[in-house]
Amino acid sequence: MADDGFEVPRLAQLYDPLESGRGDLDVYAAIVDELGARSVLDVGCGTGTFALLLAGRGIEVVGVDPAVASLDVARAKPGADDVRWLEGDATTLPPLQVDLATMTGNVAQVFVTDQDWAATLTGVRDALRPGGHLVFETRVPEREAWREWTRDATYESTDVEGVGRVETWVDVTEVVGDLVTFRAFYVFASDGAVLTSDSTLRFRGRETVERSLAAAGFTVVDVREAPDRPGRELVFVASR
Repeated sequence: MADDGFEVPRLAQLYDPLESGRGDLDVYAAIVDELGARSVLDVGCGTGTFALLLAGRGIEVVGVDPAVASLDVARAKPGADDVRWLEGDATTLPPLQVDLATMTGNVAQVFVTDQDWAATLTGVRDALRPGGHLVFETRVPEREAWREWTRDATYESTDVEGVGRVETWVDVTEVVGDLVTFRAFYVFASDGAVLTSDSTLRFRGRETVERSLAAAGFTVVDVREAPDRPGRELVFVASR
């Protein structure tokens, strides 16, 4: 199930205005060009920003996400008819044969159990043509990024068109091994409503990720630092 931040309509509408600085998507678009992909499966497509960016470049795109509210936002955007939107995840896909599958942002880390991660990788592999690629990123666990997820460090107050002023921040609520749970807060000035969304991410190390890819039938082609966040995140490129 998707977190409330993506599934609750009032919060899903906030994602784009609050996360407008998505320079990481330019990195993924460059990888699409690098690999010569003409068809892409965007796993965890959310509100569709990356899917629509690619579709605008003439790429055939399938976007899949379990959060209906986020997909509703995506489907309402200009150019949305050029993308095939699917409700679900990588384990519920119809037959596909795409050149490339992507998981941008935190998507690869939301699969907290070994079983869910393995099933996701298997579903993605089945959707790729022979020789196709999977590209995704994970945070480097040793950097302990969650230590910066405090109210003082993350507080923002933003004027959102059509919504009004919204205060947001994040607090970590639990760290157990490589699992980090945190709560996002949203305070709406228009009516004083306070909504929250709880999330858990798994911080897998490089060796763990590589073993899981091999077990799912992938060959790791490259592991590179995210150019927009050097030393903080790794980008995995694997082939079927």
